[in-house]
Amino acid sequence: MLRAYVNGTIFAEESAGSPPLVVALHGWGRSRADLLPLVQGRYSIAVDLPGFGSSPPPSTAWGSAEYASALEATIGEIAPGCAVIVVGHSFGGRVAVQLAAARPDLVNGLVLSGVPLLRASSGAKAPIGYRVIRRARSWRLVSQSRLDQARNRFGSADYRAAQGVMRDVLVRVVNESYESQLRSIECPVGFCWGALDTAAPLSVAEDASKLVRRIEVFKVSERSGHDVHRQDPDLFRGTIDTIVRAIS
Repeated sequence: MLRAYVNGTIFAEESAGSPPLVVALHGWGRSRADLLPLVQGRYSIAVDLPGFGSSPPPSTAWGSAEYASALEATIGEIAPGCAVIVVGHSFGGRVAVQLAAARPDLVNGLVLSGVPLLRASSGAKAPIGYRVIRRARSWRLVSQSRLDQARNRFGSADYRAAQGVMRDVLVRVVNESYESQLRSIECPVGFCWGALDTAAPLSVAEDASKLVRRIEVFKVSERSGHDVHRQDPDLFRGTIDTIVRAIS
């Protein structure tokens, strides 16, 4: 059943069952429908993060920490005092890591999949055409609308698709990195990754796992890319099962 929380700022679909509460957080541009089949049959909520699905966008450009705060309030409305496992894919994993680090008393287990947890130390530069226009704008040689046109031309598919404040949210979160949060997480963590993931390569998960205190399980789907939950759902469910058992 779809319900509104936090004064209508977050919508989530609930499934009945026994604790722990499994909280499913989708990736960028997706909705609760993405992970709902993976958590149905459990005591769970599949969340529409603000700006996606049925949840309205935030009024300002949130980072993952602000999303985590909103999620914290949602969990408090649903199941205060209940054991909680947070499952995050891609963008949802950014939020999950922030919440687990900030509220170790609230998050008892964590499952991460396809999350860009660490920024590359030598990432690719923006296309030279865009860099020229950006520099020209800093010198006030071109208009803001000309720069906006260049961003639309050279930006990622997610950037081009985002509108209004959500474009600012995207710019903010893609520049985040989570080394300190990963070191702070106290609960058991499960990684479920696609060996063919190019958005968040397996090497990112391997490096990130070295920062985590308690890796309960690290599963790799050799046939999957970024969307392990779609391409290898049994492996994904198995990872959740392992974390459920770890906190039981």
